[in-house]
This record gives sequence, C-alpha cells and structure tokens, in this order.
Amino acid sequence: MAADGLITLSSSHRPKDTMDRLAAEITARGMTVFARVDHAAGAADAGLSLRPTELMIFGNAKGGTPLMQSEQTIGIDLPLKALVWQDASGRTWLSYNDPGWLAKRHGLGAEVDPAVKAMAAALNAIATKATASS
Repeated sequence: MAADGLITLSSSHRPKDTMDRLAAEITARGMTVFARVDHAAGAADAGLSLRPTELMIFGNAKGGTPLMQSEQTIGIDLPLKALVWQDASGRTWLSYNDPGWLAKRHGLGAEVDPAVKAMAAALNAIATKATASS
C-alpha cells in the first residue's frame, strides 16, 4: 500500500486512543484541531459498515499561511489532515500527507523550504508520539 505522498505509521494503540493522543499532541504544540470526522459513524448512519476510520483536520496560520502566500492552490491541502484507521486484521494505522510532497504538487519555490521542512518535522514528531507505545 503506497500512495504518492502518503506517510503511514503503525500505531501501538486502538483507533480511538490513537486519535485522542494525536489531538493531545497537536494542541500541546499550539496548533488547533478544527474538526474530527468519524467516517465509520457516517457509514453507520447510512446503514453501511466501516472499520474505525477517523480524520482529524488541524493546523495553525503561522505554519500554513507562508505556503499559501507562495502558491494559493496549496489551500486545497491545508489545514493539515491525519487519518487514523483500522485494517482488516485489527491493526491501527495513522496516515498523513508528506508536506514535501504537497509543496512539490503545488510547485512551491525554494523560498518556503524552511517552512515545509519545519512542518514535516512537526508532523513526524506528532505522529510518532501519537502512535508510540510509551
């Protein structure tokens, strides 16, 4: 399973616990959680089944605005998103878009490389902490 620009980490926790840990780490770093979208609940409301699958939308203007100032179309991919999901064998995963891939997708210039690298490092740290066993 390799989708372009998608980073996926295995989680040591159940889906809800992973999502709660993710939210806690995001807010601890001064970012805002804008929404949690429970796709499994939406499926159930439509009479369909779906393993646990939840999307978190988050970010902050200081991190994203410089990228949009460089190329406004990146606004389609911002705020940032992370998906926590459970596979058929019951394993929990956390997936997110690689900021470097997003920058390339939208043709961002070298002037925003430091912001993109900082965003990538922050996302990696957040995702690692949310999925780690400790």
